[in-house]
Amino acid sequence: MPTTTIPEKQRAVQLVAPDQLRVNDAKPVFQPGPHQILCQVEVCGLCFSDLKLLKQFSGHVRKSEITGGIVQEALAQMPHYVPGDKPVVPGHETVVRIVKVGPEVKRFKTGERYLVQTDYRWLPTKNSNSAFGYNFEGALQEYVMVDERVITSPDGESMFIPAPEDLSASAIALCEPWACVEDAYVEKQRQTFKRDGKTLIVADGEPKVDGTGKVTYAKPLALPTGFFDDVIYFGSDAAVAEKLFANVGTKGLFVIVQGGKKFGRPVVTAVGRVHYGGIRITGTAGNNVADALAVIPATAEMRPNDKINIIGAAGPMGTMHVIRDLCQGVPNVTIYAGDLSDERLVALRKLSEPLAQKNKLTLKTYNPSKDKLAEKFNYIVLMAPVPALVAQAVKDAAPKAIINIFAPKRPAKLTSTPTSRGNAISSAPAAQRSTT
Repeated sequence: MPTTTIPEKQRAVQLVAPDQLRVNDAKPVFQPGPHQILCQVEVCGLCFSDLKLLKQFSGHVRKSEITGGIVQEALAQMPHYVPGDKPVVPGHETVVRIVKVGPEVKRFKTGERYLVQTDYRWLPTKNSNSAFGYNFEGALQEYVMVDERVITSPDGESMFIPAPEDLSASAIALCEPWACVEDAYVEKQRQTFKRDGKTLIVADGEPKVDGTGKVTYAKPLALPTGFFDDVIYFGSDAAVAEKLFANVGTKGLFVIVQGGKKFGRPVVTAVGRVHYGGIRITGTAGNNVADALAVIPATAEMRPNDKINIIGAAGPMGTMHVIRDLCQGVPNVTIYAGDLSDERLVALRKLSEPLAQKNKLTLKTYNPSKDKLAEKFNYIVLMAPVPALVAQAVKDAAPKAIINIFAPKRPAKLTSTPTSRGNAISSAPAAQRSTT
């Protein structure tokens, strides 16, 4: 239950610069303004995303300033809004209990217990969106402030999800990472161009492409600036493909039509944008754009008979992927679960082998430092934010494979393999409210 007396100071973990963390024993406990809610933190899980924020700090796409969706005057009233170089308290896997509300708060009361949904997708940043624990303070502190105007979406949905009293806080907080795992598979994929969007077509001529939005044509040597919903490249120049990746907007589609040619060298892209921007990459080795669209799956769900490689499978999130895939009821899948830690693999097998036996599926664990796989995979899930592993996943992909980039961090090299084999590269977005 909440404390009866709210202190003036508290202990908190703060990120203050790239790779710089401090424990603040005297961080102020903010008193709520008219629209604000003060919560006592019951539990806060640690996520690898917190480490990415520590490494990148103000360079993280969700740490930057809000560019729309709320008036700046309102943000100025929020001491817990900490974009850019301001110190931030991380932590987004949390259960909280309300201890005080401002006089204008409409739908929350003292004593109520909530799971926090962390993604504010209607509050965009330059290259992503706002989030609890990023450009708003998170829960690695004793008390955390939120604003009702921030945690309420434009359609009236609340980011505070009621938490039952008969479940432990730690069990409830796990809903957030589990929802991320589930959403990585079930999110619907856009399989067509946006008719009401903006399309960029880059080619030496002006090829006709059906079903697009407002079209901008450009030559490979005269590329425009700005974002587009769909970017279609007719060609195989690696340097052009690299530049065009910057033109793909949030939830954009990048289609590469190689016309029988190959890039000739790896293509270096900021692969983190696949994750945080919801970008999808597809293509064809031939000349027909429709062939590239045809390989995009309806969702990122695994399919019957898939041979699945989960890289980094014995860590916390990887374990969730393994358990989820074994229990999904998809027949005849084979799961390869790789991890560099033999100790973790032992723990993973203890949890997962009974599920594999129960559901008549095949589970194979391996340590990539010792066991060399000569397999091609229909589905690859990447836990480790290592660019070389992303590039290797492309090489290991069978025709029409799905590569699910779950934990990107830095640029990676992507070769012509995705388009020449008809693969689709997707990613795991943050948890949707419907899955929590």
